[in-house]
Amino acid sequence: MNILYKVYQLFIALPIIFVATVLTSLITILGGFINAHVFGYYPGRIWSKVVLRVLLLPIHVEGREHLHPRQSYVFVANHQGPVDIFLIYGYLGRNFKWMMKKALRKMPLVGVACEKARHIFVDKSGPKAIKETIDKARATLQNGTSLVVFPEGSRSFTGHMGLFRKGAFQLADDLQLPVVPVTIDGSFDVLTRMAGFNFVHWHPLRLVIHEPIPPVGEGKEDIKHTMEEAYRVIMNSLPERHQGYVKNEDQ
Repeated sequence: MNILYKVYQLFIALPIIFVATVLTSLITILGGFINAHVFGYYPGRIWSKVVLRVLLLPIHVEGREHLHPRQSYVFVANHQGPVDIFLIYGYLGRNFKWMMKKALRKMPLVGVACEKARHIFVDKSGPKAIKETIDKARATLQNGTSLVVFPEGSRSFTGHMGLFRKGAFQLADDLQLPVVPVTIDGSFDVLTRMAGFNFVHWHPLRLVIHEPIPPVGEGKEDIKHTMEEAYRVIMNSLPERHQGYVKNEDQ
């Protein structure tokens, strides 16, 4: 069965995904000139669903009932692997912008599409660049548009969580917005982090949208409290074999 799934990926799934990626990028780039709010989200959402369905991966989503229409949120999720992108984009069910590494801007076609979609590239080259990144994120979080951040900053090597960086929580505190913890489970098993090409492994995916953590104050202590609470909630929803902190050398 495993061999058949690999053959299916090479000759059926990958060609479909390649074509879907090119088409989605082109639609997003062209549509971005018209309405980045619409074309920066819906083509990517459809593309993500196509990718996961073509890969025949079962998907289970919990907790959408915790979200309110027209409310902007800062979503923070653990980062198990590249499949996280498709799971959140396709199944979170909210119009949002990504906060992503600046290096992703260099990806052929996809990087341009992300720019036209008005996703936010994190520039850490200096204090001025960092301030500009935060200002752009602040301007994005309007009229129900939300932000999705992986606070670990890099993918897991083990399926366990690393440390959280405070940038997303600082932004939520500045704007007094709710932080929504999101647990991703199964992504590490689908595509384990390793050098070079790796086949997808069939494994169920689970996306858990937890109750928002509302702002209760403002300042360093409140940021620390929200960050620790989000970490605890996400961790507790992971299977036992992936619970517990493991140092990530990429952080």
